[in-house]
Amino acid sequence: MKADSTGGNMGDKADVDISENPFEPYIEFLRQQLEDQDPIFLIGFIVALAVVVITCVFLKYFLTSKTVRSAVLLVGLCDSGKTLLFSRLLASKFKRTQTSITDSSAPYKAKNDRGSAWTLIDLPGHDSLRSLYLEKFKSGARAIVFVVDSAIFQKEVRDVAEFLYILLTDNVISRNAPALVVACNKQDITMAKSAKLIQQQLEKEMNTLRVTHSAALSSQDGSVGGSVYLGKKGKDFEFGQLPLKVEFLECSARGNKGEEGDADIESLEKSLAKL
Repeated sequence: MKADSTGGNMGDKADVDISENPFEPYIEFLRQQLEDQDPIFLIGFIVALAVVVITCVFLKYFLTSKTVRSAVLLVGLCDSGKTLLFSRLLASKFKRTQTSITDSSAPYKAKNDRGSAWTLIDLPGHDSLRSLYLEKFKSGARAIVFVVDSAIFQKEVRDVAEFLYILLTDNVISRNAPALVVACNKQDITMAKSAKLIQQQLEKEMNTLRVTHSAALSSQDGSVGGSVYLGKKGKDFEFGQLPLKVEFLECSARGNKGEEGDADIESLEKSLAKL
């Protein structure tokens, strides 16, 4: 009786071993086939397999890390009219504003037949906050609207050029090359400078800044104000030398009729419709 019991147990154990290794015959067959192959064939097979794996990993990294740039950034100095322009673009209504200390964002539907939609983001203009918020949103920028107060531009030309220089020499912005729209705002004011004059004066000022900031060109980090050389070496600076599209236009977020009237931002809306 004991012998039968022992034999039964051994049979059960063998059955368990077989059931636990259902792929063992196939593994043994594959091992035998590999041993019988020419070493050169095996090396070629391994190299090909490695290339496939590396390619898959690279494609996955590239596709998942690629940023979809769908933001339109409103930047500029304090009191240039960015926030009112933000409100006018979104709702076409006048809104009393105050100096922003944080960003504001909302979906913006461009006025074109394609039904393009972007995220409009108003960034603070205070000098202690500009770089912080630009750093936060620059990688997603499809376009940058740089708002200038045309009425007091003569007094602010140096500060405007300084901020614009920092923006244009940024490594990320230079690489992504978003469209740049310089919106010469407050054209409803009598003393406002024209877009053409503002462009000419900024080019002269940027040419000077390019020399005085030569030490900053050695910076190798990716922060705001990177190592990009502005324009072409040996030539006076012009916006047409930049790798991104630059457009100067005139607008008035307030409008000629004040709070009750419409804004004069048609040229800006047309520019955004082309994105």
